[in-house]
Amino acid sequence: MNASAGTGVFVLTLLSIPITYLFNFLIHTNSTGAVIVAVALILLVIAVLARILLKRSAPKDPLFYVYAVLAFMSVVNLIIGLEQDGIIDGFMTFYLKEGEPYMNTAHGHMICYWDGCAHYLMYLVMVAAITWGESYRAMGLYWMGSFLMRLIVYIPGNVVGKYGTQLRPSFIMNAPHIIVSVWACFRIASQPPAREASPMGIQEDHRKRLVQRPLDLLFTLYLIPATAFCIFRGLVVLDCPAEMCQKYVQDYEPYLRDPTAYPRIQMLVNMLYSVPYYTVTLYGLVVPGCSWIPDLALVHAGAVAQAQFAHIGASLHTRTPFTYRVPEEAKALFLFINILYGAVPQLFSYRCISSPEFFLTPKENKKDE
Repeated sequence: MNASAGTGVFVLTLLSIPITYLFNFLIHTNSTGAVIVAVALILLVIAVLARILLKRSAPKDPLFYVYAVLAFMSVVNLIIGLEQDGIIDGFMTFYLKEGEPYMNTAHGHMICYWDGCAHYLMYLVMVAAITWGESYRAMGLYWMGSFLMRLIVYIPGNVVGKYGTQLRPSFIMNAPHIIVSVWACFRIASQPPAREASPMGIQEDHRKRLVQRPLDLLFTLYLIPATAFCIFRGLVVLDCPAEMCQKYVQDYEPYLRDPTAYPRIQMLVNMLYSVPYYTVTLYGLVVPGCSWIPDLALVHAGAVAQAQFAHIGASLHTRTPFTYRVPEEAKALFLFINILYGAVPQLFSYRCISSPEFFLTPKENKKDE
């Protein structure tokens, strides 16, 4: 039996479903010997199936195997999220009891769903791209932004939030995943960009002023209030005594006061990282030839997508105490503002990829430099 490497990875990720169910069953039998035998058999079956499915088709790029493992873990995270919400049962009960308290929070729920759906699809796309010899740098940068945003919020939130005193040894198990993922981020960023455009097209775009580029003008007009919004919410979580800040957190986003600290960390990250990004992007939309803008746009789009998905979901989730959920009368405005804040960076990153001429430098200019 031969299958493409991408198909093989997809099949292997589905093995996480019976594996988690079997392991959970054996844990509840309290039989140490049975658990050891089960783990050995599982590893043997995975190794044999991997050999069969990937025979003669396994790529040499080490990131292929990193994404394959991460895709497997993504399905496990989806199983955790589904069991936490009572949709399924008997798969990850042992982990939910003995694992990280973070997983029982609304923010943890949303991260499980994001990882189990969005990240899983990203990993499969990148695996397929490697298999077919296509460039996966753009998707890799998008994933890198999503991963880094989760990492920056996840670790400080676990330490300073109300679950900081309940950290267990399982928290240390994240170290290998973080190290490998950070290595993958550096490897992706070091790859040369695949953006190409004709010198004539680049020169023509460079001659256009901002008012002659209506779409870029709209993005510029968006970045100014988006910057103000990031600073405002950052001041809110820093307990600014201004009446406007107090009224906002009380009437529109009480989740910002949630004692888990994840929303507080998230807003501080937005203020300290997104605001500088918006500033340099405003510069890049006015001054031609800023070739770093498309890469930054992809990383930021991935980061904002993950952050907004988790923030919106946790603000409305039933696991969030009622006093910290978005009031019913403010839901429409809350959703409009936060969805807009999350959607525009996706559109801007697409604009940078599809029409990068304004941000590129003509080849002859590069030679002169």
